Amino acid sequence: MGLFNRSSKGKKDVLDKGLEKTKVSFFSKITRAVAGKSKVDDDVLDNLEEVLVSSDVGVDTTLKIIERIEARVARDKYVGTDELNSILRDEITLMLTENQSTDVEDFTVAGDKKPYVIMVVGVNGVGKTTTIGKLAYQFKQNGMSVYLGAADTFRAAAVEQLDIWGQRVGVPVVKQKMGSDPASVAFDAVSSAKAHNADVVIIDTAGRLHNKVNLMNELTKIKNVMGKIVPDAPHEVLLILDGSTGQNAFEQAKQFTAATEVTGLVITKLDGTAKGGVVLGISDQFKIPVRYIGLGEQMEDLQVFRRKEFVDSLFGE
Repeated sequence: MGLFNRSSKGKKDVLDKGLEKTKVSFFSKITRAVAGKSKVDDDVLDNLEEVLVSSDVGVDTTLKIIERIEARVARDKYVGTDELNSILRDEITLMLTENQSTDVEDFTVAGDKKPYVIMVVGVNGVGKTTTIGKLAYQFKQNGMSVYLGAADTFRAAAVEQLDIWGQRVGVPVVKQKMGSDPASVAFDAVSSAKAHNADVVIIDTAGRLHNKVNLMNELTKIKNVMGKIVPDAPHEVLLILDGSTGQNAFEQAKQFTAATEVTGLVITKLDGTAKGGVVLGISDQFKIPVRYIGLGEQMEDLQVFRRKEFVDSLFGE
């Protein structure tokens, strides 16, 4: 497969390319919003509000951004439309900072927790299993030993897909037969990882949302059995969201955060959509840090989310 680590420049290129559709759409809308205007006035702000909402930033987050810009315009008295991009960039970066969206340097985990247990949640079709495979690859590239647990036992395809990823990456996959108790699979996976002194174990879970009570009970049961083997497990609960679904991703985030304690977000498929603004809105509304973003099909196209790099790339720097 010719797997390799990309340089920082390579990663920046992937980020720029992955956000290209969002950037082009966003700036063409802003250009229309300020057409014929030399300064930021009420009309420009109204138009900008429409641009942000239509870019899937979300209504509440949009209003927050508009209020920040209004305050800046009132303070500075005269703000030209040519300054709008840099003001927007500054305010969005600041907002992400306030949302506990702390940047991490690389694919690392806390060294004092071994194995470090990650439970992955999300509906079917968002790229959950693929993201788990890419995460396992990145952790392995950083010298860590990884185990995978196929606890989405309701879909044979999910177990098979995780198995294929395990083979590609070269990490063990703990599984049971179709229809097995998901908590039993999670118990076996964490037990095996601990017995083999593994650094990380990633547990896949079923992505059903039709009954929130059942989902909550199932995820709680999985968490409880893992905690019996490794205290405080899971150490991270990652919610996978498909960035191309826009407002649908907000609804999924609402459902899953109500069902379990989500500690981090992964936004996938940003390369295939103009709806990258959803990253800003979800981070702001749910106050949950975005950990990783998916920007393509390759193993290396899952990247650590760094807020300043993301915003700079979105604004073409």
